[in-house]
Amino acid sequence: MKRLICLLCALLLLPLAACRAEEPDPTASQFPDPTGALPDSAAPESQNPLPTPTPAPFFHPLTGEPCGEDLSGRRPVAIMLNNLMTALPQQGNGQADIIYECLAEGGITRMLAVYQQPERAGLIGSVRSARQYYWEIAKSHDAVFIHAGGSPEFYSTKASLNLFTVDGVNGYYSSREAGMFWRDRDRIEGHHYDLEHSLLTSGEAVSKMLSAQGLTGHSSGYAYQMTFTDDGTPAGGSAASTVTVTFSNYKTGVFRYDPASGLYKVEEYGQPYIDGNDNSQVAVTNLLVLQTSYAVLDDAGRVRMGLQSGTGWFACGGKMIPITWQKGGPSDQFRYLTAGGSPISLGRGKSYVCLIPNTRSVAAE
Repeated sequence: MKRLICLLCALLLLPLAACRAEEPDPTASQFPDPTGALPDSAAPESQNPLPTPTPAPFFHPLTGEPCGEDLSGRRPVAIMLNNLMTALPQQGNGQADIIYECLAEGGITRMLAVYQQPERAGLIGSVRSARQYYWEIAKSHDAVFIHAGGSPEFYSTKASLNLFTVDGVNGYYSSREAGMFWRDRDRIEGHHYDLEHSLLTSGEAVSKMLSAQGLTGHSSGYAYQMTFTDDGTPAGGSAASTVTVTFSNYKTGVFRYDPASGLYKVEEYGQPYIDGNDNSQVAVTNLLVLQTSYAVLDDAGRVRMGLQSGTGWFACGGKMIPITWQKGGPSDQFRYLTAGGSPISLGRGKSYVCLIPNTRSVAAE
């Protein structure tokens, strides 16, 4: 009986032994995966994570361009730049997000360069004196105003309102220990400048000053109200491949549209308007020309430019339309409207704003 039971058990185990003795699959690898990776079917769930959504980009408050950080709460600076022919080239102007150009005195112009991130500008200058309306433009951006001296009208306003400005001629920031300004009469290779055309600052010095004064953030409640669009070309605009803006008998600005870049390249005094830091030509997406009231204030020829409202022109993408504009009080922002009264959206990119007397002309072709 025992022999019979043993025989039956042996017969039952034969199929299992046969299974173990089957030939291996010739198509299967005989070697382990050197990476140690598990087959797809055996991979743990963590090996195949769901894709991480890409966060929406931030947008630069002054240009509307995508950027890697939120700059909307950061306070910009606005710096007065000399624009006499004998003072050129300017430096750091190519890094400005917005350039405002206005008459200053006797037919000459100066620029107010607005920087959201001045630390990127390198050397900036030459820095010159303020006028009341330049400060009002800076204030519309809640910007820290940087200048070197100023008109009697401006200093009267500064004293009466107890304004904080950064002055390279009077006060603490004009001193050597402040480290904010210095003079370099040979600031551009091959040029030797008169003393009044030699005052410089830098993006690094400006950034240190802002931190030291606790001025890195906007005033409470401030938000820049301009809107931007991917294509700012105005609907129904007339051809504006070349726009010529006459400020005075001394100064005319020319803006030539470059279809390849979608930018207006700027010229003045018959030459490209360049940044002396790298010799690049200043180029912008948006051109705004604001016609306004104009009056001579004193025997030195200093002027006042009205900032309440007026008419003008907007050019972008090689097209131009007539506009109206409004500002009002010193703290109010510029508003640009179509002839029908609708707010304008600027193209994403830098802007150049010309303020000219009502009596001066604008030509486009």
